[in-house]
Amino acid sequence: MKLTYRTLFILTAMLIAASHAAAQQPGFPFKLPTQKPDRPLSAAMQRNYSLWSAPRPEHNELYSQFKYTELKGFDYHGHDGTVSRRDPSKVIFANGKYYVWYTKRDTPTPPQGADASTDTIPSSDWDLCDIWYATSKDGFVWEEQGIAIPRPPKPNVGWRSVSTTDILQWKGKYYLYYQGFMEASGKRGDDCPVAVSYADSPDGPWTPHNKIVIPNGGEGEWDQYSIHDPYPLVYKGRIYLYYKSDFDGDPNLVRMQGLAIADDPLGPFEKHPLNPVINSGHETTLFPFKKGIAALVIRDGNEHSTVQYAEDGVNFEIASITQMMPNAGGPFIPDAFTDTEYGRGITWGISHFTTVTTWKQNHAVLTRFDCDLSLDLDDPVMKRSHIYWKPEMYYRMGLTKQQRQRAIESTEKLNQEAEAK
Repeated sequence: MKLTYRTLFILTAMLIAASHAAAQQPGFPFKLPTQKPDRPLSAAMQRNYSLWSAPRPEHNELYSQFKYTELKGFDYHGHDGTVSRRDPSKVIFANGKYYVWYTKRDTPTPPQGADASTDTIPSSDWDLCDIWYATSKDGFVWEEQGIAIPRPPKPNVGWRSVSTTDILQWKGKYYLYYQGFMEASGKRGDDCPVAVSYADSPDGPWTPHNKIVIPNGGEGEWDQYSIHDPYPLVYKGRIYLYYKSDFDGDPNLVRMQGLAIADDPLGPFEKHPLNPVINSGHETTLFPFKKGIAALVIRDGNEHSTVQYAEDGVNFEIASITQMMPNAGGPFIPDAFTDTEYGRGITWGISHFTTVTTWKQNHAVLTRFDCDLSLDLDDPVMKRSHIYWKPEMYYRMGLTKQQRQRAIESTEKLNQEAEAK
């Protein structure tokens, strides 16, 4: 269309009028609207109504703080690094008590690295491990019951170590998925495809399937070396098993989350064509929420420290940003296996701490976390967004010796330059 001077004049007049109208309208209202107001908004205020489920964090069902409680009933051999418990499963309730499964290492020494590892000396905290389980009447005091899944004889999957387990209940049976190491961790990309054992009772006995149920990806694919943290849920009548993989080089690894789906607990599992489905996170923690799936995305990646949500269980979006999220969280999810049409969320679970003593005594301990990520709970304290920490918390994040020396040298350089003038 050919623009005439008259057309340009009219368009300019309209822009000026619109600008004057925007300038003359009152400021943003003092009382925060619960719905997006019909007025010009900045990009930040647009996000407040389009990205988040509510304009205030305390009204966001997928926002929470996390609180932690030391568990009773577990012995760690004086925290000398020879005994470690980590990577708990989801918590389930059966036979009038709670159950949790986890990776346990009981070795003569703490981890010594891949080069120094032997048949008895572990390379890492998750090397030379078995899968144990414990029960509790209240979720705070636990009683260790013993080994659920021992390392099988060589050359079966997991002969070197079995770790990072999670539980599935399906048609009256129980299934434990776990990583099966066929070499010491750190030798080459943590080679550990997913294996499974099954039982008629959460107390076992467990029968190993003795087959890889989710193999590593093909050469050149993102999950060619590792499939970590298998995490099954029942969703849309099928088994949705989420997992993590490390890729993009060593030591600068990238960690993202994938999805494999099956109609039978023993497979075959089909990896989703859109993998990875979450671009961040470390240990994998998810739960049914409303019509979809929510995820706790911790630590690694651009979107770490977020709670995310996907109505289809695949295309996740950030639902909230929070802090001090549980590492390797295994929540208590009453509707994890009920194929619920409207997930209710979570309020507590078991996770782990790995920074217990020193690196030479490297080991992990299990802990309890509580939160309000539930449609059935309204805890204002859990919904606070203005959290204050004591100075000691900040000083623990202090400079390394090298960083402090770099700061001192920078100041010395400034003084030298000043004297030269």
